[in-house]
Amino acid sequence: MSSAVVRLPDRQLAAVLAAYRSAARAKRLQFIAAAAVLVALIGLSAVQAEVDPKTFFAKIGGFFSYFDRLATLDTGARVWTNPVEWFWSVKRSLRLIGETILMAYVGTLTGAVVAFCLNFLASPNLTGAATTVWLTRRFLEFCRTVPDIIFALIFVVAFGLGPLPGVLAIFIHSVGALGKQFFETTENIDMKPVEGLRAAGASWIETIRFAALPQVLASFTSFALLRFEINVRGATVLGFVGAGGIGQDLMEAIRKFYYSDVSAILVLIIAVVMAIDISTGFLRRALIGKARS
Repeated sequence: MSSAVVRLPDRQLAAVLAAYRSAARAKRLQFIAAAAVLVALIGLSAVQAEVDPKTFFAKIGGFFSYFDRLATLDTGARVWTNPVEWFWSVKRSLRLIGETILMAYVGTLTGAVVAFCLNFLASPNLTGAATTVWLTRRFLEFCRTVPDIIFALIFVVAFGLGPLPGVLAIFIHSVGALGKQFFETTENIDMKPVEGLRAAGASWIETIRFAALPQVLASFTSFALLRFEINVRGATVLGFVGAGGIGQDLMEAIRKFYYSDVSAILVLIIAVVMAIDISTGFLRRALIGKARS
């Protein structure tokens, strides 16, 4: 069966095309205006922040020359020509990287537990008291707003050098970051099971256990694994202020201009973080897949 294509009269077709061109022209003008405003704001921000493009282009050579020094041993040979000398402190570095991972693990685990408990208080659909919701959310904001390196500096002064200040800093920041992700997930659960248990006379804890928790547990675990990845990288930086881990050795090598040691430590950190990212990424995808099935 053949179908005929209906063609508008020339006058009507011209009117439709003119309206389309006008709308397309208006969209293009809006885009150009928005782009111009964005460029102007970027320029004003750069001027206010005293960003000097001349300095960037004049000093860019020093950036590349620094990486050239990182790839050079004290003998003048390239690092890959003598891996034994390049990774002469591999045992110590791996031990400190292991300490860094344990710092991130303990801080993330304890932070996730506290965030798990607080998120139900910060969810208005499960907590009827508006004051409790407001106070809990403000506390979580405080935990994640203050940079973890600031907490680490405070705890180094209080407890001295070592991994404890790093663990405490990661713990507090994880509470704030995970708490927000957790309660935003809890806010969007299906309320029918919750209402059904409430109608049956279930307690608040029973409602959470049997109605809310099954809906959010996989997402919570995925968020915690992602936070662990982030905290492994963050724990390395915390070592710069004496909070334990491989960061202390890395900062010492940078300050003393031990270029080959810096590159060796960086290679080990990158390799370990990549392995953690791949493994936790696989676990997250598996959990999300199970939750959807």
